[in-house]
Amino acid sequence: MPLVQTRGAASAQGFGEFAQQTAANYIEDVFSTWLYTGNGSTQTITNGIDLSGEGGLVWIKKRTGSSVMSHYLTDTARGVTDGYISSNTTNASNPTQVCNAFNNNGFGYNPVVSDTGDLICSWTFRKAAKFFDVVTYTGDGSSNRQIAHNLGSVPGMMVVKMYSAGGTRWNVYHRAASATPQNGRLALNTTDPYLEYPAIPSFDTLWNLTQPTDTVFTVGSNNDVNQSGQTYVAYLFAHDAGGFGTAGTDNVISCGSFTGSSLTTVTLGYEPQYVMLKYISADEEWIVADVMRGMSLTTDKYLAPNSSNAEATYDFIEPTATGFIVKGLNTSGTYIYMAIRRPMKVPTTGTSVFLPTTYTGNGATGQTITTDFPVDFSLFINRTKINSDNNVVFDRLRGGTKELATNTTDAEGTLGSTICPLYDSNTGVKLQGGTVINASGGSFIVENFRRASGFFDVVCYTGTGSATTQTHNLGVVPEMYIVKRRSGSTASWFVYHKDLNGGSSPQGYFINLNSSGGETNNTGTWNNTAPTSSVFSLGSASAINGSSQTYVAYLFASCPGVSKVGSYTGNGGSSQDIDCGFTAGARFVLIKRTDSTGDWWVWDTARGMVSGTDPRLALNSTAAESNANWVYTTTGGFQIVTSDATINASGGSYIFLSIA
Repeated sequence: MPLVQTRGAASAQGFGEFAQQTAANYIEDVFSTWLYTGNGSTQTITNGIDLSGEGGLVWIKKRTGSSVMSHYLTDTARGVTDGYISSNTTNASNPTQVCNAFNNNGFGYNPVVSDTGDLICSWTFRKAAKFFDVVTYTGDGSSNRQIAHNLGSVPGMMVVKMYSAGGTRWNVYHRAASATPQNGRLALNTTDPYLEYPAIPSFDTLWNLTQPTDTVFTVGSNNDVNQSGQTYVAYLFAHDAGGFGTAGTDNVISCGSFTGSSLTTVTLGYEPQYVMLKYISADEEWIVADVMRGMSLTTDKYLAPNSSNAEATYDFIEPTATGFIVKGLNTSGTYIYMAIRRPMKVPTTGTSVFLPTTYTGNGATGQTITTDFPVDFSLFINRTKINSDNNVVFDRLRGGTKELATNTTDAEGTLGSTICPLYDSNTGVKLQGGTVINASGGSFIVENFRRASGFFDVVCYTGTGSATTQTHNLGVVPEMYIVKRRSGSTASWFVYHKDLNGGSSPQGYFINLNSSGGETNNTGTWNNTAPTSSVFSLGSASAINGSSQTYVAYLFASCPGVSKVGSYTGNGGSSQDIDCGFTAGARFVLIKRTDSTGDWWVWDTARGMVSGTDPRLALNSTAAESNANWVYTTTGGFQIVTSDATINASGGSYIFLSIA
């Protein structure tokens, strides 16, 4: 068996093909979708992926603009000096350095065509056992060539391309393309269906009719994969190999198939952030969708690896807590996919997952709220309530145009592209023109949250009309969740909190977010069943689980040093300290009285939580902001400095959510 040697340029950078990969615990360590805007010059993309130390692949595609832009793939095995190869062509590598540096936290980008103002997408795959590997080799024309790899598991999908000369396809092996995938091929650069030996006699020399193993893959004498003297690159993707998460057993990448229908549910066991899809029974484009560009319950944006076309829009793939739903399919034939798990890490600082920001509306498109983290949920409040404005929430999972108001029972509304926040960024929220969240001269506060294990999760589901459970990805037992029916007629917001009823059997109680009323005893709401680290329970009530109705749930937990879901008893005095275990104080506090009436009061440090400046707003009300010296931030959490009955009556029961 000949050993496969890495080309000199790659070896000089420390990316030998037989080097063992550093263990990675989380998908964030090895994969990133990063969006940016072209500026006509070089840029440094900081996505947190170590390419200089570990190696990997950078895949770049311009999404918009008048200049046609191919898919540009650059990898550390070939090195930056070898330039890029394009998945939509059969060309040899182009020495132009579209990716001009591999860094320990990202890569350098250099535009090869005009890109000023254009939207650009990058996908970065780091070499890591049980996720992804890059291999280069020189063909020898032999009929049974075994190529070593370091994937550490049997590849679920392999893509092989000759890059020393043009004219050859991007050859794709996929484990689920047929019962004998080692006999066939897909081509990443075409819309061709899956074909295999013996229907195509020459395919017996492609993979040599041999399945890959956890250490090697096999090629035959076919020029597409093993022409003597030509050089090749292979990208290898794992399938359900475990290796991730704190226990090292979680899957982060899956390569599977399903039979098409008008509505198909694919179960992965996790929520995906990236899906590559191909109908293989007939001619059809390859499709890549990801959450950063809008893979949601509404309109998706997709790119086709086989085409240089700009990004297209279609309502196609919906992520779920356990996989994804595909709509509008061919109703027969086979689809194959590669899916990658959403982020997994537990945060250690509040600033990495939450930011309150005040701003003045300008009534125009283009204003950006910068957060330095991807935003998954936003609460917008007009502080002056000049038109008795609602308090509106948006989230990435439902799509950037879908609005719910915390102070009403209204069903979900669609604001439209002219007046909605867009989650088309890794580092903030883009505001469009309009009056609801960007009225000219209006004074606003936006509370931005990032989904993260142990802190906050978002789940969308369809009701069954009977008692059931819903899967979540919080990773711990949720201590508070807020549920709202999105479809149909009006319905209240229902809240579960671990300290309802004084913490004794809280699953038998609920409280409404849109009301000032106290808690209600109703064992049927949550099916009188406490949540677990994987599911929360629902009764049959139409407000939370009506048959065929759609819902959203926002789940919170106490994350050490980051958030606290808790309760306290009022002392009726002038001061009470609430210790949340923080080191630099609370930046957000939500308080609600449960044994009597009281508004859902919100404070944050962007508006002020100090003596003389601690304005409060009520989520259940359209009243304007008011300042009354009620709640201050303190080192360990927050301090109550009033005897007002809605937050500190003697003997009163209160629940809260605070974030550091």
